[in-house]
Amino acid sequence: MAPGECVCLSGPSGAGKTVLLRAVADLDPYQGKVLLDGRPADAFAPSEWRAQVGLLPAESQWWHDRVGDHFCRIEPEHWQRLGFDTQAAGWAVERLSTGERQRLALLRLLANGPVALLLDEPTAALDPENVARAETVIAAYRREQHAPVLWVSHDPEQIRRVADRHFRIEGGRLSEVPL
Repeated sequence: MAPGECVCLSGPSGAGKTVLLRAVADLDPYQGKVLLDGRPADAFAPSEWRAQVGLLPAESQWWHDRVGDHFCRIEPEHWQRLGFDTQAAGWAVERLSTGERQRLALLRLLANGPVALLLDEPTAALDPENVARAETVIAAYRREQHAPVLWVSHDPEQIRRVADRHFRIEGGRLSEVPL
């Protein structure tokens, strides 16, 4: 993938999209070679690789009780871009809706400053207004950081909006699909 490129990946449930993302993130064993800026994954310490290659899973984990405890300092405009004010930092994680958790997980991922993004259905639980917000935030990050994005989506319209290229995984095979 080129710097700043967005590649969407689609396919039926269970086809291996998440497995592929987890392999690229070095969370599951894999065969083959994954490069970042021309360097193979095994040239990085595992923690360094995972800091550079940010994975947003379909269901993010929350290990602190308060939202703000999951973040270092976040500028107010970053909260606002995803439809929150800074008071969200004081919210209890347990009171969050699925969509709020998804948007806050995206904010948390981007706050860590990864060089590349692996997004597993990052807008699946969002209403249309928040889908648009999330797509805008991801596009801005991609553009500003020149970050390549591997984005899993089941939404053909979303794929047309965000992707530079589209691949479908099915039956263990990956094939490019025209946009």
